[in-house]
Amino acid sequence: MVGRAFLPTQRVLDFPITALGFDEQIRTILRWAIARDSKTVCVANVHMLMEAYWNPDFGTVLKNADLVTPDGMPLVWMMKLLGARYQERVPGMDILLASCALAQQLNVSVFFVGSQTEILSRMRQRLNQEFPNLKIAAMEPLPFCAMTSAEDKALIERINSSGAGLVFVCLGCPKQENWMAQHKDKIQAVMIGLGGVFSVYAGIHKRAPRVVRDLGLEWLYRWIQEPRRLWGRYTKTIPPFLWLAFKQLLTSSRLGLVFFEGIGD
Repeated sequence: MVGRAFLPTQRVLDFPITALGFDEQIRTILRWAIARDSKTVCVANVHMLMEAYWNPDFGTVLKNADLVTPDGMPLVWMMKLLGARYQERVPGMDILLASCALAQQLNVSVFFVGSQTEILSRMRQRLNQEFPNLKIAAMEPLPFCAMTSAEDKALIERINSSGAGLVFVCLGCPKQENWMAQHKDKIQAVMIGLGGVFSVYAGIHKRAPRVVRDLGLEWLYRWIQEPRRLWGRYTKTIPPFLWLAFKQLLTSSRLGLVFFEGIGD
């Protein structure tokens, strides 16, 4: 918890979400990267919060992360209702783009871990076009099966010896967040869990248009692309999140203020 002691947070379902603007969160990440600090960054949405709510061990992982960005609009709306009135969304794709742009300027090298060889290859091609001066230390897929201790130790050594300040991780939630937590203080870099961002950046899946994202309907856009994979997740997580969010707002001391401000608008 020491790493995030000086970052303001807003609790959503009792999990601390970093209450800073987009640019400030990116600058914080790059400041850590330059110093080669071992940090973990979780990019939170409804699915992640519900996984943390149901699984205490994973809840501890989320609470101990150094920075938790509000990726989903429902989290942003909750933060605003609870007091962080000017909170911006800090989504995974924008984190990747902004971090690479700033890393290129600041001569910070980046390391990509996870996903598949084909996706990583497509990502490298696009990164070389959009960020020609970005230092890509390496891109390594990880096996679906658990790595041996020797393999894991070798990977840690490769990352640390590469000099990378940023490590983008794609293993899916909650596997990638658990992986980052397990490698805290072992990998001397900022680890950022980006989940499905890799496949979107590689062009495998399409990103929702901005108007859809701003309306908080990106989940629906993704579901249309992958209905079989996402149907179960959404039906399992969205209804209970709405109920728990309503209960939190109902018990919040700010509820009356929110209600009367709504009347006055």
